[in-house]
Order: sequence, then structure tokens, then C-alpha cells
Amino acid sequence: MSSAFAQGDYRARGAGRSAVALLFVPLQLGLSVPCFLFLSTLAVMLLRAPDVDYFCLDRAALGLLAGFVLLRAVVLRQSVRPTSKLIWPMAAMAIVVVADLVASPFDVTLWSVAIAKYLTPYAMFYLAGLVFENELSVRRLETFTLAVFAYLAFTAVAFLAGWHSLIFPRFILDDSLGINAERARGPFLQAVANGTSINLLGLVAIDAYRRHRLRGPVAVLLLGALPIAILATKTRAVWLSFTISLLTLLFTTSSARVRRVCLGLVCCAVLSILALLVGTGEVRMGVYDRLTDRDTAEFRLAAYQAGWKMIRDRPLTGWGAQGVRLEMENRLDGYRGNLTVVHNTYLEVLLEHGLIGFVLYIWIMVGLFKLGRCETSRPQSEEGTPQWPSRTLWTLLLGVYCVNACFVVMNYQFVNGLLFTWAGILARQRNVDAVYG
Repeated sequence: MSSAFAQGDYRARGAGRSAVALLFVPLQLGLSVPCFLFLSTLAVMLLRAPDVDYFCLDRAALGLLAGFVLLRAVVLRQSVRPTSKLIWPMAAMAIVVVADLVASPFDVTLWSVAIAKYLTPYAMFYLAGLVFENELSVRRLETFTLAVFAYLAFTAVAFLAGWHSLIFPRFILDDSLGINAERARGPFLQAVANGTSINLLGLVAIDAYRRHRLRGPVAVLLLGALPIAILATKTRAVWLSFTISLLTLLFTTSSARVRRVCLGLVCCAVLSILALLVGTGEVRMGVYDRLTDRDTAEFRLAAYQAGWKMIRDRPLTGWGAQGVRLEMENRLDGYRGNLTVVHNTYLEVLLEHGLIGFVLYIWIMVGLFKLGRCETSRPQSEEGTPQWPSRTLWTLLLGVYCVNACFVVMNYQFVNGLLFTWAGILARQRNVDAVYG
């Protein structure tokens, strides 16, 4: 009797230990393979739709990522020091932004925009230096970016061709969510964000083709879809930045493979435009309307003029995020609603945070360019991250970002998070190169 009781008690204790061990499996996975948690966070940012019930999911994912990465650093006795001094102007900019929002009445929209534009990318920059510490993790990030490019390009082409049944998630087709419902806007629900992402990821795909990472029919399909996907966004800023990046790559690259790809993309883009011009239907009219649209240009000019006058009134500290919107509505007679914003990242920084914030922002952007200023001949097999993104690729990626920032406010969380992730990898790479001499 006692033996049976002891045996049952032993089984109960064993089951309890198994249950506890099962609860620690996610913790163990998060600590052992933080790269997957990082990529999952980027995926949530990609697929998290604005104006839906689960809008806080991306914030929770970022908080979970930060907690796991910092806990892992403590357990492994890993240094948590920033890999670049660029983190200090980022911290100063974050303080300026948060101080402005705290001083104003609480507004969920303003906080959401500030998190997407400043706090999330700066956090990703710091965390990337702790997560992507070897070649395998960086290759996983590259694979993730190629998969995202394939998804966004396919979604854009399907939208242009009218294959709406193939588009996922379905909220992309919901006219009541976001803006630009008549364009290929992807899960961002905003055509510029979608086009900028496709442009950036397309450059990564071209670089992968140069290094034979992408090859065969898959490379042909992906790269062939790039200009069509860009055209499907029906956004002139995206068209302009894509053209500039493609021509820059064509005339500066030393790779014959890349030159052939660029020439092929140019031919594909020209043929696509000609096919639309000689064709009929809504697609042709949509592209033609975007090319000839003057209302948007007139509004932008009026907003820029009003913005410069506001800057002269408060040049040092700016108007604050809420003050800009209220004052802009008063100064832009005839333009109301969602249009009363300045479609220029640099001008908005000046308006909201004055010269103090603008200097910090430019300091950060210049520092980002400097991250790709030099490359070493250190083999990838040595300790640290490989030489990726390359100097040429990083300059192009950042150039595309800056060109689009001249025409829109870059408050796209996935775009900002991915760009600053690449920057964090480069910062760690330079830090490792300094150690190796």
C-alpha cells in the first residue's frame, strides 16, 4: 500500500516538474535563439494594421524582445554597452520627443507616431548590436528580408492585376482602413510605405543576386516583379527614388551581373509603362491620373510655405507635435482634415522640435551614412558579423530612405525598424573591426 502511494507521489512530482519545464521552453528558446524573436518582432510590425483592435501587438512584441535580449546579456555576461556613440544623439532626440508629448494633453495618435518614428528604430538599432553577433544570424535576417520582398512584390502585382482573392491579409482591401485604397498599399495601408519597402528590399535582392545568394528562376521572378510592383504603388516619390537608386547602381557598380540586372529592370519598367499607356481600363487611368495630378503638388507647396512661416515664428524650440497640427489647420485655409500635415520629414522635425531637434536628427542621419564609410578585408569566418550590408548597398538603402523623406513623413514603423536594424549591424561590425585592427 505504501509502495503504491509512494509511486503515485513520485509520478505526480514528475508530472509537476515536466509542466514547469514546459513553461520554461519559450524562455529557453528566446535566450538561445534571440534572432528568431527579433525577426518575429519585425514580422509583427509588417503585418500589424493601423486602426484595428490589436494595434498594441507590435509594442508588446518589441517589449518582449527587449526583455529577452537584455536578460540573455545578463545571463551570458555579455556587454550591454552600445556598439556606437550614435546611440547618444538618438537618446537625446528621444528625450526631446517624449518631453514634448508629456507636456501636451495625452493623444494616442501622437504617441503612436512618435514611437514608430523615433523610439522603435532607436531601440532596434541598439538591440540589433546585441542580437546579430555572427554570420548565421545575419544570413537569417537577409533570408527574412528576401521573403518579405517576395511577399510585398507579389501583393503589389496581384493588386495591379486585379487578383484580389490572392491578397493577404484581407484588411488590405478594406477601404475604411488607412488611405490610398486605390493603390498597391500592402499591409501598411499606405502606398508610400509599401513602395519604399519594396525599393529597399529590392536593392537587397539585387545584392543577393550579385553574391549568388539569389539565383535561378526564383531570381528572375523576384527581380522581374520589382519594377511592376513599384509601378503599382502609383506614387511619384516612390517612382523617383526607385529610378535614382537604379541609375546610381547601374553607373557605379563594378559587377557585370548587377549591370545586367539593372539594364533588365530598366527594360522591364519601360515595357510596363508602354503597355499601360497603349492599353485601356482603370489601371491605365490610375497611373495617368497620378502622373498628371496637380492638387497634391499645390497642397504640398502651400504647406511648405505655411511651414516656413511657422518656423520663423518659433525657430529654436518649435511648436510641438500637437501645436503643429493645430496651427497648420489655421494657416492652411481651404485644406482640412488629414491633409493638414507637412509631407516632408525634415521640415516636420523643424516644425515640431525646432533647431534643437533638427540638429540632433541631422546628426543621426550623418552618423548613419558614416557607418558604411569604410570596409575592411576581415574574413567573414572571424569573430563578429560579416561585411553586410556592404558599403555600396548601405549608401543606396539610406539614400532611398532620405529621398522619400523629402516627400513624406517617415513614420512607418517597419521601414524605420528594418533600416535601423541594418544600421545596428553595421555599428557592431565597425566595433569588431576596431578590435581586430
